[in-house]
Amino acid sequence: MHPLVIVGTGLGGYSVAREWRKLDKESPLVMVTADGGQFYSKPMLSNALATGKTPETLANAPAAQMAEQLHADIRTHTRLGVILPDTKGIELDGERVGYSRLVIAIGADPIRLPLAGDAADSVLSVNDLDDYARFRQVIAGRSRVAIMGAGLIGSEFANDLIASGYAVDVIDPAPHPLGRLLPSEAGRAMQRALGDAGVVWHLGRVVDRVDRAGEGYRLLLSDGSEVQADAVLSAIGLRPRTALAGAAGLMSERGIVVDRMLESSASDIYALGDCAQVAGLVLPFVMPIMHAARALAKTLAGDRTAVMYPPMPVVVKTPAWPTVVSPPPAEVEGEWEVDADASGVRALFREASGALRGFALSGEATADKNALTRELPPLLA
Repeated sequence: MHPLVIVGTGLGGYSVAREWRKLDKESPLVMVTADGGQFYSKPMLSNALATGKTPETLANAPAAQMAEQLHADIRTHTRLGVILPDTKGIELDGERVGYSRLVIAIGADPIRLPLAGDAADSVLSVNDLDDYARFRQVIAGRSRVAIMGAGLIGSEFANDLIASGYAVDVIDPAPHPLGRLLPSEAGRAMQRALGDAGVVWHLGRVVDRVDRAGEGYRLLLSDGSEVQADAVLSAIGLRPRTALAGAAGLMSERGIVVDRMLESSASDIYALGDCAQVAGLVLPFVMPIMHAARALAKTLAGDRTAVMYPPMPVVVKTPAWPTVVSPPPAEVEGEWEVDADASGVRALFREASGALRGFALSGEATADKNALTRELPPLLA
């Protein structure tokens, strides 16, 4: 009997395995990961420093302990080479392994912009626990960090570093932080609050080159200005890992295309998490992954279950200016209604009928999160 094979031991992979094991305690399970397979919360990486967490204490359980809990064969530091849908097999470092069902939960890669300069290859990104450990080693004993990107992760890292005593410069082409998530009033409020905490913003600009300057780096920005830093962190976004699925003939667009059963265009191959495009949606956040994992576990156990997405606000981990946002669906037309004062911002996105389709709250207005969430329709019913 071929095993269920799950490729990836991040939140998606381990969540599916855990939920499935509640329903099927006997069938064989193989899990494959390119890293060490530790179980940890990836979202905690962007606020670990100020909360006193180290790379070692962030890991809740090593792969061996997870293997015991899940009655699984977990193959660490092993790369998926080829997917063979016609023969229901995969190649792992040259070894062929058959599967009964295959779950792809391999996440996404950091987007890397082409940069000039003799230190372009020294720009860091944090996408997993190993990356974070390297980042902490680089900034240990240093004082100034430059962050490329003022989106969700860049803003969270900026807050974490400032709260931990570092000087922080943030560079982004948008006119305010979280430009893709927040209306301008809410974005400017975050800019002011984190600026008051010590973040130096360089908005409306991008980094053209990174050069070595003594023991640190000199960043040349698109307006000709320069930023000095001891470390450079790129946080400009993620790109779903679709190459292996595409090479195997699976349909891919912005992510691996799956239906509401999380099944791809090839039978018995499923995908979830940052690598997946679920019913047209790419949602690289915790709650969509958890809902997908629970639904997929039921399907894998024989009870075909479509994933349902309720409203799922995103809490931005910026204690200097608490913010929560439920972005309106991209296809919905409407307008933001904004009330803003020194205590916070309450922005509601309504379509022409007056129905609430999204919100952005900051400061004291975050207290309205639960009440407003109850007004929103589900993303997938």
